[in-house]
Amino acid sequence: MNTELTGIIATFLLTLIIAIPLGKYLAKVFAGEKVWTDFLKPLENGIYKLSGINVKEQMDWKQQLKALLTINVLWLVYGFFVLIFQDKLPFNPDGNPGMTPDLAFNTIISFVANCNLQHYSGESGVSYLTQQYVLMFLQFVSAATGIAAAVVLFKAFRDKTATQLGNFWEFFVKAITRLLLPLSIIMALILTFNGTPASYEGKDQFISVQGDTVNVSRGPAAQMIAIKHLGTNGGGYFGVNSAHPFENPNYFTNMVELIAQVIIPIAMVIAFGYFIRRKKLAWTIFGVMTIGLFLLLIPMISSELGGNPALAKMGISQTTGAMEGKEVRFGPAASAYWATVTTIISTGSVNSMHDSTMPMSGTWQLLGMMINAFYGGCGVGLLNYFIYLIIAVFISGLMVGRTPEFLGHKVEAREIKIAAIITLLSPFMILAGTAIASYVFTNHGDSAWAVQPKAWLNNPGFHGFSEMLYEVTSSNANNGSGFEGLGDNNVFWNVLTGVIIFLGRFLPIIGPVAIAGLLGAKKFIPESAGTLKPDTKTFALMTFAVILVLNALSYFPALALGPLAEYFTLIR
Repeated sequence: MNTELTGIIATFLLTLIIAIPLGKYLAKVFAGEKVWTDFLKPLENGIYKLSGINVKEQMDWKQQLKALLTINVLWLVYGFFVLIFQDKLPFNPDGNPGMTPDLAFNTIISFVANCNLQHYSGESGVSYLTQQYVLMFLQFVSAATGIAAAVVLFKAFRDKTATQLGNFWEFFVKAITRLLLPLSIIMALILTFNGTPASYEGKDQFISVQGDTVNVSRGPAAQMIAIKHLGTNGGGYFGVNSAHPFENPNYFTNMVELIAQVIIPIAMVIAFGYFIRRKKLAWTIFGVMTIGLFLLLIPMISSELGGNPALAKMGISQTTGAMEGKEVRFGPAASAYWATVTTIISTGSVNSMHDSTMPMSGTWQLLGMMINAFYGGCGVGLLNYFIYLIIAVFISGLMVGRTPEFLGHKVEAREIKIAAIITLLSPFMILAGTAIASYVFTNHGDSAWAVQPKAWLNNPGFHGFSEMLYEVTSSNANNGSGFEGLGDNNVFWNVLTGVIIFLGRFLPIIGPVAIAGLLGAKKFIPESAGTLKPDTKTFALMTFAVILVLNALSYFPALALGPLAEYFTLIR
């Protein structure tokens, strides 16, 4: 146990050692300052020229969002048709079939939205061409989209008053050329040298110990696995994701993949403070997020190391903790750390089966996705936190009898209305989506559908409710992990989660960017003795209280019906 805990501490410290200087570097990159990667400028200029982009043309927040949404719609259309017709396209040595329209709809929205929820098994559901030229491509551009949106927010608060917020295309291209692509190359090489396949050969055959002939899928996996973690995407090349020995061969690669999925979300927080010249604010935000991480991580580790109470009552020894659904090469502690990180960040990759974790572990996983702002995804984690920040500013201003202000800009009715809508959006989609699924399951279980609703759940009762709640929550949080006891590859779940993924991705981007654009354009008000400063411990505590209260009020009833009820049933 001590060795496992040491591994977790070492992984987190190494993450900070990489993420903090990376954040300072990103602040310089997006501010246009001189950095060591400037040798890539000719490549970037070539991309701009080929695409007809004038990066000197400044955009306001509306133009930024127009560019962001337009290019994402084009990717949706392109990817949808490739997925449907992949069986007729090249680079398909295993002969995988084309997707049904409803599955293609869900899959393409999922990957465009950085969610990567997969209602198919990676090695048998898509071809090599689709893996690389649709899914892996989208893992780069969806992460870059989130980063570029966050930089627009940066620009709004860098100067006293700002209406022109840079060029979306420049931020987008630099996010790939200066960050995602170089890091992905390094990580892909590490994975390849540790045994992850990186070729275009089809399935291999070997004879098992029992004498059976076994077909083993291969393919260009290392490349995709690198960006799936660095871009907080999470889509697995293989069906069981990073629990697969090819995706995650050993404890060293487990550490590499854990570090990869956290460094950019932390770096973006640090970059924000350095970019707007308010370093203390960045460290305050980082502090709140890190406290949130540990408040979820510590009980998660305790729950998994404590083992299963039902097995303990039977007199079965569990010296290593709860091992159901875990890989022996990682153990329960490292699996608990991964499960916490992947759900507070919108990665959604797994190195163990979340459906098999203890009920209270499921509670912390769900809560991490419901909050969706403790580090969060690439760029969008900071955007989600910004909404909590604005609400905290508003409440704090009312408490001290002052007009709410954030970084010298008055927060007025329009900004608060937008923040309120975005805040209410997540619980509405999660609770309404789960309610619809529960209603269909209980009242129309025998409907003459291709997959009858009564066949969705392998685990009825409290855990079955948790499976449906988890699926909808994961979709809304752009996470993509799942309680895999749910049969989700059918028209109902493909359409429901597809719509939730789309709204859960783009509305929380539109809202914060709009608020930042509106605030940035307002007249700057110099700080005075009565100014509420957002970089103090008191305000950090206020923000943390807002996060806890909003999410507790929104989600406690649903959690009580699912994982909490299962927990009390287990220990009675």
